[in-house]
Amino acid sequence: MADLTEMLKALADDSRLKMVVLLLKWDYCVGALARKLDLTESAVSQHLKVLRMAGLVTGEKRGYYTHYQVDRNLLMALAEQLKTLASSRSEISHCQKSSFSNQNCCKKERKKNE
Repeated sequence: MADLTEMLKALADDSRLKMVVLLLKWDYCVGALARKLDLTESAVSQHLKVLRMAGLVTGEKRGYYTHYQVDRNLLMALAEQLKTLASSRSEISHCQKSSFSNQNCCKKERKKNE
């Protein structure tokens, strides 16, 4: 689940999400991304670092520049994890299984966790 959390945190930033959307359409270098997103090259580099650390983006050196692309297989795996998570069924709640009334059960659990 840690990888899932890391990827979701990386995508939670609006600029990084926009970068991923752009990189799904075309490979870009830092300068081109900076112009497209109206950010500094330094800011783009920092965002790309986060995306690379999460494994979502890879870079390929082409001459003087590094062009970045999305790891589509990893993005698809992330989508599958989210789909699995979204389709999981909830079980009967703890309080419904309890011999206490729902209200008393939740109060007792809350006190125990304090």
